Amino acid sequence: MKSTSFFIRVLCVFLAPFFFSCSQKPKDNTPWVDLFDGKTLDGWTQKGGNANYRVRDDAIVGSTVYDTPNSFLSTNKLYGDFILELDYKVDSTMNSGIQIRSNSFPYYREGRVHGYQVEIDPSPRAWSGGIYDEARRGWLNPLTDNPGAQKAFKQNDWNNYRIEAIGDTLKTWINGVPASHLIDDKTAIGFISLQVHGIGETQKEGTEIIWKNIKILTENVSKYSTESPLKPIVTKNSLTIDEANKGWKLLWDGETTNGWRGAKLSSFPGEGWKIEDGELSVLSSGGAESAAGGDIVTTETYADFELMLDFKLTPGANSGIKYYVDTEINKGPGSSIGLEYQILDDELHEDAKLGSHKGSRTVSSLYDLIEADINKPINPVGEWNTAYIMSKDNHVAHWLNGVKVLEYERGSKDFLKLVSESKYAKWPNFGTLEKGQILLQDHGDKVSFKNIKIHPLNKTKE
Repeated sequence: MKSTSFFIRVLCVFLAPFFFSCSQKPKDNTPWVDLFDGKTLDGWTQKGGNANYRVRDDAIVGSTVYDTPNSFLSTNKLYGDFILELDYKVDSTMNSGIQIRSNSFPYYREGRVHGYQVEIDPSPRAWSGGIYDEARRGWLNPLTDNPGAQKAFKQNDWNNYRIEAIGDTLKTWINGVPASHLIDDKTAIGFISLQVHGIGETQKEGTEIIWKNIKILTENVSKYSTESPLKPIVTKNSLTIDEANKGWKLLWDGETTNGWRGAKLSSFPGEGWKIEDGELSVLSSGGAESAAGGDIVTTETYADFELMLDFKLTPGANSGIKYYVDTEINKGPGSSIGLEYQILDDELHEDAKLGSHKGSRTVSSLYDLIEADINKPINPVGEWNTAYIMSKDNHVAHWLNGVKVLEYERGSKDFLKLVSESKYAKWPNFGTLEKGQILLQDHGDKVSFKNIKIHPLNKTKE
C-alpha cells in the first residue's frame, strides 16, 4: 500500500503542470487599449440629452430621464479603423446602441449626434447587433434574415459585442454570433458613444443600461480581423430598407446606362462618359460646355420629387445637376435649359466669382440666381459630397451634406425678378415647367457621381 500511495503522489506531481496548463485560456496578446478606466469618466464627454451617466462597480451606468432627447456619452478621441469589444446589460424595456464613427457638428441639426449605431434592442424584434444610421439614413443592416443573431441576445443578462470598422467594412458579433456585415463608405472617422435613449411619459424614469470591459484596438487591425460568414449588405448604388419603404427609386443602377440618354441624342453618348467601379463619370475634355459626350438626361420626367446623389470633384472642375429640363428647348450649342444645382470647385474655378447675382455660381447654389449659404459644409476636392434637392408644390430646397443651403418658390415674384436679371431672361417661362427631366452636366471637367436616387412625389413618363 505504501509503495502504491507513493507512486500516486509522484504521478500527481508529474502530471499537475500538464492539467494546470490545459485548464488555462490561451494568453491574449492583442494590444488592446482600455477606453474606460473602471473608476472615472475621464476621456468621455456627454452630448445630446441629459440622461444620467455615472460609474458603479467598475461599470458605466446610464439611466433615463424624462423630457430629454437621446443622450450620448462620447469618447473625446476620434477613431477611424478599429476593433471594439465591450459587455453591456440592458433593461428589457429599453432601446439603446453603440455609436461608432459618429460626429456632432454645429451646422448639422444644431449639433445632433449622427452616424453609425450598433443597435441594442431587447424588444421582440431582436435586432441587437444590427447597424442603424442615427439621424441620417435609418436602417442599413437590420437582422431580418439573421435568426441566429436574433436568438443570441440574452435578456436581462450581460451581452458581449465585437465591432470591427476597417475601411468601408463594418462587422458585428453578439455573444460570438455574427450579426451584421455592411459595406458603406459614408463616414470614415468619428467618436464612439454609449447611448441612453429618450423616453416617453409611459416609460419608467431611471431605467438603466450598463457597460463594462470597454476596450479598443487601433494598431494592425487587419491582422486581428475576424472573418464573417454573412453575405455583406452593400449600400453603394442601392436603396436602404427605409428608402425602399418610403418609395425611393434608383435613378442609376450603378452598372448600365439604362434610364439615361444624351440630352441631344436618342441614346447614351458613345464617348465622354465612363462607368467604372460603380461610379458614373463625365470625363475631362478641356472645360468646354457640352463639347464632348454632352449632357445626359433621364428618360423619364418628374414633377414633384426628392433627388439625392453623391458627387466628387476633381481640381478646378465644373458641372451641375439640372431639373425641370426640357431638351426641346435650346437645340443649339451649350447645355439644355433647366434649374441647376451648381457643382464647382469654388477655390480654383473662376465661375465662383461670376454670375448675375453675387455668389450664385458657387457649389450647391441655384446657378446664376441664388447663392447657397456661405457656411455650407463642403468636403475637400477628391472626397464625396451629397447633394439633395426637394421640390414640392413649387417650393424648392437645396441641401449639401445634410444641411439646407437655400430655398425658394418657383414662379413667385421674387423668383421671376431674379430670372429677369440673369442669363436666363431670354428663355420664356424659365424654371416654371410643371415637369421635366433630370440632367447631369458635361462641362468638360471630370466629375463623378454615384448613389443617384429619386423619390417621385408625382411622376409621369415622357
